[in-house]
Amino acid sequence: MQIERAVTADAGEILTLQRAAYVSEAQLYGDPYIPPLVESLEQVRKAVETGVVLKAVDAGRIVAAVRGQVAGTTCLVGRLVVAPDRQGQGLGAALLAALHEQVPEAGAFDLFTGHLSEGNLRLYRRLGYRETRRERMDDHLTLIHLRRSPN
Repeated sequence: MQIERAVTADAGEILTLQRAAYVSEAQLYGDPYIPPLVESLEQVRKAVETGVVLKAVDAGRIVAAVRGQVAGTTCLVGRLVVAPDRQGQGLGAALLAALHEQVPEAGAFDLFTGHLSEGNLRLYRRLGYRETRRERMDDHLTLIHLRRSPN
């Protein structure tokens, strides 16, 4: 497996991967209209062109991806996705570690996940992310915001 920077031509495959990866989150929260599932191809292309999007490639297939967008001294992390058949193999952790290396100028890395997403929360905490706040979105969703500061 190889981790490298995504290019615009990868947007379609990344979007397909994103939709496959987020189906379980949509089911967990009972909401088929979560942003990762309704994002357009053009929005993914723009993310690739304007941010740091890393992809994990295995045998020519994109099996995982993550986005980073630098805002001041903070890197906003988003859309960490791993193909359903490759989850639990360390790809998410490897991508986040690679993102941390790719954006050395970031003084902190911020991300969020839903309160029911225990696997995500375990991963982020293991990688040094700490909860900073909770944001209630509606009856079925509270976002947990986390930050990883330099060691």
